[in-house]
Order: sequence, then C-alpha cells, then structure tokens
Amino acid sequence: TGVDRRQLYRLLSRCTQAHDDGRIYGYLALAPYARVAQYQRTRRSRTHPLGGSRGTAGAFRKLLQLHPTLELWIDRQIAAKQIVMDQRQSGEGPRTRLRGLKNLHLAFVRECRLLGLSAADYPLNTEKLGIRSLAAVTKERALRSFARATHLAGATHLKGLPAHKALSVPPAQHAYDVVEFDGHRLDVRLKVVVRDPLGFEQEFEIERIWLLVIIDVWSRAVLGYHVSLNREYSRYDVIRTIEAALEPHRPRAFTLPGVGYGALGGFPSGKMPELGYATWHWLKLDNARANLAQDVRYALGEFVGCWINAGPPHAPDDRPYIERFFGTIATNLSSRMPGYTGTNARDVRRALSDPKGDLRLYLSLNELEELLEAALATYNATAHDGLNGRTPLEAVEYSVRRGGALLNWLPESKRRTLCLMQAPKRVTVRGYLEQGQRPHINFYGVRYTNAVLANTAAFLGQELRLYYNSQDLRSVRAFAPEGGEIGLLKAQGAWGEIAHDLKLRQEIVRLRANKRFASNLNQEFLTQFIEKKFAKAKRTRRGASDLTRTLRTLAAAPVTVTNEPPMATPTI
Repeated sequence: TGVDRRQLYRLLSRCTQAHDDGRIYGYLALAPYARVAQYQRTRRSRTHPLGGSRGTAGAFRKLLQLHPTLELWIDRQIAAKQIVMDQRQSGEGPRTRLRGLKNLHLAFVRECRLLGLSAADYPLNTEKLGIRSLAAVTKERALRSFARATHLAGATHLKGLPAHKALSVPPAQHAYDVVEFDGHRLDVRLKVVVRDPLGFEQEFEIERIWLLVIIDVWSRAVLGYHVSLNREYSRYDVIRTIEAALEPHRPRAFTLPGVGYGALGGFPSGKMPELGYATWHWLKLDNARANLAQDVRYALGEFVGCWINAGPPHAPDDRPYIERFFGTIATNLSSRMPGYTGTNARDVRRALSDPKGDLRLYLSLNELEELLEAALATYNATAHDGLNGRTPLEAVEYSVRRGGALLNWLPESKRRTLCLMQAPKRVTVRGYLEQGQRPHINFYGVRYTNAVLANTAAFLGQELRLYYNSQDLRSVRAFAPEGGEIGLLKAQGAWGEIAHDLKLRQEIVRLRANKRFASNLNQEFLTQFIEKKFAKAKRTRRGASDLTRTLRTLAAAPVTVTNEPPMATPTI
C-alpha cells in the first residue's frame, strides 16, 4: 500500500481512542485534522503585558488536572442545580446559554483561594478570572448527559427514548390488534342526592371521580369504560373496565331531556353483535400500581389471553391516543360543566364556572354518568381527522366486516364466569372432628361452606382454589386440589344474604375487630353503620364519596345463586 507500518499502527491507535460519549472513535479518527485528544498545556500561565487572557490556551483544563477537587466541585454545583440552562432559537438553530453564572463564578474564585492559589496563579492572574473558561467547561459537562441538561432546563420527565425491540408493540393493522388503557380524574365538582334514615333528601359534595377507558388504537373507538368513586382507582376497577370492554354493551335508559345516543352513536359491541366478548392482542397501559397488580396481570394474560405492555414510566406519549381522548373529553364535556376545576388554580374557567358553594348548581353523580355515556357514544360516531374523516364506528365496521381483521373471542365457559376474572385464592379447609364442626373455609373473615363440602371429611387440611367476584362476596366458587369443582360456597349468616363487595367487607371486619360495632351483621348493625357514614358525609367530601359507594353497594340488585345438583362425594 505504500503506507509505513508504524503509520498504520498509529492510525489504528487513534481509531480505538475513547470518545466522550463512551464509544470508540472508529473511522472518524481517520478524517483529516480530526482531534482525538484534548490539548494538553505544559507551560506555566503568565500575565500578558497587554492584559486580558492572552496566552492561556489549555490553562483551565490544566488547572483541573492539578486540582481534581475543583472538577468534583463543578459536578456538585451542576447536580445541585446552581445554574439554569436556557435553550434559545437563533438564525443558526437552537443554542444554549447558562443563567446564574455570576454567582457560580464567585463561588469558584472562593474555592480557588481555599486551595491556596494566589494572585500570581491562574485563573486569578487574568482580567476576567477565568469566567469564560468556567462557562465553557460547565456547559460541556452539563451537556454530556441529556438527563442532566434537561434537569438544569427545568424538565420534570424525559421522553422519546427508543424502546427495546423485544418489548415494542407491533403497529396496529386492524381493529382489536392494539388497545390502550388509562384512568383520568374528571375535573368537575359533583354532588350526590341521598335519602337519610328519616326519608328526607340530602345533598353532599363528593370527591372527583375517575374515568377508566379502553380505546382501540386502529379505529380510535371506545370499547368500554368504568366510573370509580374511590380516591385512587384499584385493581378491581381496572378489571371492571376490562369486563365492560368485553361484554356486549347494554343500552342505558336516559332521564335527562335531550340526552341520548343519537341516530349513529353507540359502542362497537352494541352496534355489531359479533364483537361481543371479542378480545384484543395487545394492551398498553402505564406503570401505575393498580395496573400491574397480580390480579390484573392474571386477568389479561390468563383469562383474556393478550400481551401486556406497560411502557416506560412517566411517558404519556407512549399512549398518545388515549391521552388525546381524555383531552377531548375535558374540552367537550368537563370544561362546559358548572363546578369545572380547571387545569390549574389560575385557570380563568375555574372562576367562571364556580357555583360559589351552591349545591343546587352542581351536577349530580347520576347526571354526570348519563352525560358520560352519551358523550362517549357520540365520540364513537364523530368524524376523526386521523381516520380521514371516518368515524371510529365506521372504521371498526370496515376492519371487521370487510378489512379481514382476525378476531378472537372468549370461550363460552369464560363468558359465563366473566365476573370471576381475578386470580384464584388458595384457602385451607377447616373442621374439628372432636367438636362436630363441619368442614368450611374462612375467606376475608367470613365462613363459607356448602352441602358437598360440609358432608365429607376428605378435604380437611387441604387447599382449595377459590374464584370470587369482588363486587359480590355472598358466594365463591371452589375447586378441589386435583381440579374437580366443588361448587358454590355460600357465606354463612347475613353475609350470604346482604349484597356487599370486598371493600365493604374489609371495612366492616376491621370495625368489628376494633370492637366499635356489634359483633353480628344484622339490620341494627347496618343502620348504625350508615348513620356513622351520614355524619362523616356532612363534614368532608371524602366521607360523602364513601357514603355514596356504600349505599350503591348495598342497593345492588341481588345476584341469584343457583342451587346446583348434589355432587358425588369426591374420593381422595
């Protein structure tokens, strides 16, 4: 080649030098006049006769090499956010500048004097005391890490990091390929109208409620939703949203005049019967604790049979469609309601819609639920720019009936037990032969049994798998260790007659443990329990929300427990 061997080795050594970003230079080091090492000053810095900082090239880096504590001090100041980085647009593109450099430089000069540097030493022997070199080095070290630079600029979250290829969700090609789930707290102050024990109507302001939605990515259609009165939505609220998206939509009877579905409004499973119990392939959600609970992962992975993608934390842009949907709901519904709280405390719409404490002007919870049903149905029938002017319902119909979408459905056996979507619990069968106590199980502080379990001692000490509906704990479904079904186990006493959910059960059991109420669940107990909640509802919005949730649970329509035919005693 005509190139000396020593020259080849020198060029190879340049190519393997480490760059500031952690990678090697590679072929970039072979470019003419390319620098792979910083300038190293060897001569002592001296004051120039004409003044200024002439003849001090490389002096600041040499200072940091001689005094490594100064370099560590600069890093600590950057980490402590002693300076602020601004990004400005100019004719040559975006540029960055530092604010707070003056105070940083004064502290730097004090640090130099503490190290024993005198007026004859650099940087104290220059006119500007090294402020420009300090600014250049500080900016360089701050920009080495994007996270550090955004922290100095005031950003609270990072976004745009490419996801790992193995965890990325494939693009949606048809309806029901990819769906997104999220929860949004509605910015509206609400009231409830309840009857006290004497029969008089009373109004209480409650806390803001949660709207949980599952939306299809390809068609932008809302598949199902759920409204939660809890202060923070739980894993059971997430599961109820999944149930609402799977079940065929049941039309709601509206009581508000002029509110309804309209000629074209509705939900996919209500407009197209074949979409009842249709499942999706991927579900995208955030890293909220309720979303990643074991029960939710079991419901999605084992019961529904879909892939789960939680995405990076604090990255709402990873689920853009549902975030944009919540913005549409806030614009078209929440911001037009009396009692709108606005996006912040200084939002002028908050002051304009403030009812001044007059509960008569507040929306009631029932009214808002009707408005939500109508708003979501209308959204599904509204032309969307991302669909080239088509509505979400039209897009779903085209994909399912003409576009060749490959759908999956829940098997018939799972459709009948959709309310048993939670992960099964393992409980031990109890019973005492010497006392004549029949076999039973204890589940959340209540005893359960049925005729099959009570008439055999074969299951004593064994673990059963329980499937339960968190919205109705009057009965649970039990399975033997080898997989045989034992049947429905009914809660003993009043627990098996009064409709209640898991949250209400846990609250009552906790109060009984503290001996704050009577030991038996009866009408007297419930009257005293509700009176306590009425007293709290008059004081706080949280108490009013708790009262509303309790009254709705107790007033739930009874679920018929079918008496199954007697089963043969299993042989163990």
